[in-house]
Amino acid sequence: MSDEVETENLAVTENYVAWVSHEPDDETIYHLELGSVTVHLFPEEWEEVVELVRIAAEEARKR
Repeated sequence: MSDEVETENLAVTENYVAWVSHEPDDETIYHLELGSVTVHLFPEEWEEVVELVRIAAEEARKR
C-alpha cells in the first residue's frame, strides 16, 4: 500500500474548487474549497450536498 494520496480537481472557478482525494486506505474524500472554508465529505455526504445544491439551483431559477 502506497502512502501517496492521489488527487484530482472536479471543478475550478475563480473563487472555488471541488476536488477529490483517493487516500492510501482506499477511502475517497471529496473537498470543497469555498474561499477560506474547506469542507471534507465522505462519498455519501458528497452525494447529499450535490443533491442539495441541485435542488437549491432549481428553486432559485423559479424566482
